[in-house]
Amino acid sequence: MSLDGLLASAPARDDLVVDNGGRFSSAEVERRVQAVGAALTARDVALGDRVAFRLPVGVDSVVAYRACWRAGAVAVALHPASGADTLKQALDQAQPVATIVEQGSPPTGTGAPTLTMDSLTSTDTSAPSSSQTADPGDDFDAVVMFTSGSTGLPKGVVHAHRSLAYKVGQLAEAHGLTADDCALVPSPLAHVAGLLHGVLMPGALGMKTVLMRRWDPEEALGLIERESVTYMVGPPTLFASLMDCDRFDAARTASLRMISCGGASVTPAFCRRAGETLGVTVKRSYGSTEAPTVATSRFDDPPDRMVETDGRAFEPARLAVDARGELWVSGPELARGYLDARATAEAFVDGWFRTGDLAVLEDGWVTITGRLGDRIIRSGENISAAEVEQHLEAHPAVLQAAAVAEPCERLGERVAAFVVAPGGFDLEACRSWFAQRGAARYTTPERIEVVAELPVLPSGKVDRKQLQATLARRPPQEPPQ
Repeated sequence: MSLDGLLASAPARDDLVVDNGGRFSSAEVERRVQAVGAALTARDVALGDRVAFRLPVGVDSVVAYRACWRAGAVAVALHPASGADTLKQALDQAQPVATIVEQGSPPTGTGAPTLTMDSLTSTDTSAPSSSQTADPGDDFDAVVMFTSGSTGLPKGVVHAHRSLAYKVGQLAEAHGLTADDCALVPSPLAHVAGLLHGVLMPGALGMKTVLMRRWDPEEALGLIERESVTYMVGPPTLFASLMDCDRFDAARTASLRMISCGGASVTPAFCRRAGETLGVTVKRSYGSTEAPTVATSRFDDPPDRMVETDGRAFEPARLAVDARGELWVSGPELARGYLDARATAEAFVDGWFRTGDLAVLEDGWVTITGRLGDRIIRSGENISAAEVEQHLEAHPAVLQAAAVAEPCERLGERVAAFVVAPGGFDLEACRSWFAQRGAARYTTPERIEVVAELPVLPSGKVDRKQLQATLARRPPQEPPQ
């Protein structure tokens, strides 16, 4: 069964999507999907054609995905905040037959038609084309989405209907989600987390989803309270800003029962703080665009495992760590590969995906310790940025932390740390704390920068490149001897 078939069989509800003050029932979403899907078919979009869209987070993005699948097309999701260069690189790779944009947006310059949702919904489809596409089944391509990063060419990741449909069922079971739940989704729907939690899981379960066009913690508190939100997924920076909001009150988040956090910067200290402050079950999860949430914990797993590890794989998915410490993953949620065949050959090997993440695997539970490229090599010693951040965030004065390598003539590299610490935090306090925790001396930061907030990428991950650029602009600090 394709994703269109999966979503069409879900229970109906009157408030399937809440978007920017509007409420859209299952019937209204279906009416729009039918209209846009028929309009695409009338424009001779055929089975397997790629149709790109660049739309704000909202019901139109939900409809664009589903209408592409209704027409048998592959949905190419473009981030609405993409710069001109990134957008061009993505479209050059995907070569869509059409691109759907907001009313008033400039042409994409690809030579393919630029369409709007208004033009598609107003198309006369009373006499559908004879080429109307039947359900393509689960083995056809469904989505192309692009990995995010601070530099470099975006990689177009290709998922089949099968891999995404499997992930929907597995995650719903692991998180214990039903039609009675409500998800608040601040993620761009062009990211795999936004696709899963804002489009697919709510659509398949008949679960209300509340979409946010941009993250604002005060607005989020109001939505959680008004809509009785029970479930959220996001990076720790998102939940930290929620807890630190001036209008925060635990009574306003009383409906929340579970949050799931991903990324190497998720620390046990953060999870425990979030659990206590928000009064919810907090669990860490691990995944990527190529292998969505391939590791997590069940809602009834031991609480310590939920916060001290990044979860476990669920059969038939498998995890393995090679001699370099790199995590490899295998399972039905894996993407087919990239649009670039050479990149696919490098990363996808005999049914396994090389993640590029460093990890420790114990008794089936995985803990991400950093990226291969995020290691700090100080005088020949390999230091995990994630390990440094865990120590820092365990300090009562530190709300968030990020560690990066700073070039050092004497040592090659040294550990520099950026911390969000409203009450203050300095190098002396840091050294004392690391010694108290028994951390190896070479892992102790040799530079501390206190900041109001950490810069993040559109995905919500900490932008380490920007932090390193910030270091380069500031006067050097003399390292302790």
